Amino acid sequence: MKIAAGLGKNKNIVEAAADVDFEVILTESEEELSSMLLNKNVDGAVRGSLSSTKILSYLRKEYIQKIYRASLLELNNHKFLLAPVGVYEANDLQDKLKIIELGTEFLSKLGIEPKIDVISGTRPETLGINPKVDYFIEESVDLVEKVKNKFFIKEYLLDDAIQDNANIILAPDGISGNLIFRSLVFLGMTKSYGAVSLGMDEIFIDTSRSQTVEGYKRALELSNYLAKLKHT
Repeated sequence: MKIAAGLGKNKNIVEAAADVDFEVILTESEEELSSMLLNKNVDGAVRGSLSSTKILSYLRKEYIQKIYRASLLELNNHKFLLAPVGVYEANDLQDKLKIIELGTEFLSKLGIEPKIDVISGTRPETLGINPKVDYFIEESVDLVEKVKNKFFIKEYLLDDAIQDNANIILAPDGISGNLIFRSLVFLGMTKSYGAVSLGMDEIFIDTSRSQTVEGYKRALELSNYLAKLKHT
């Protein structure tokens, strides 16, 4: 297996690449990384600390449909997907329904039964106090109603969702999802494996510019694992 990885300002990716038992091709170009992936010169790619915006713009030229990112996190030996994590992503009901669809497909390929939690940000009894809060509460209830006959899904607060071992956690919007990710990973004890890209055939793992050596290593290993799984 060959995995491409982006070499930007954060050089931790170099040490991470040297510490895995498969070939990693480092590149300082977003265009080259995207080209290698789309032309199947590599089996997967990891962003490293290159520009996510530039890479996704190249990848999206090949896909009419949207590409969604969901961070694969681990807390207390429990792995789960958190989405949306891009500040401009999934700001309407249809996008969140698509994340549920693609996220459950991803987990199913790993042999994991989906257990979904929708975070509204507060408890339903606060309905009527603030229009923005009302919107998130009503949307979360709507999401649960639309998919409850297909999947195990509940409306929770974040701490309840993690304690209940939910493996797909939907934040109210991309901004709050990004803040949750940064709080759990950079201030808490949560491990990040990077964000899997849902809605595309190729394997692209997005990573934070601020990731540690171990964080980049986990992302590289995830990309390699998914590539092997794809070819079995």
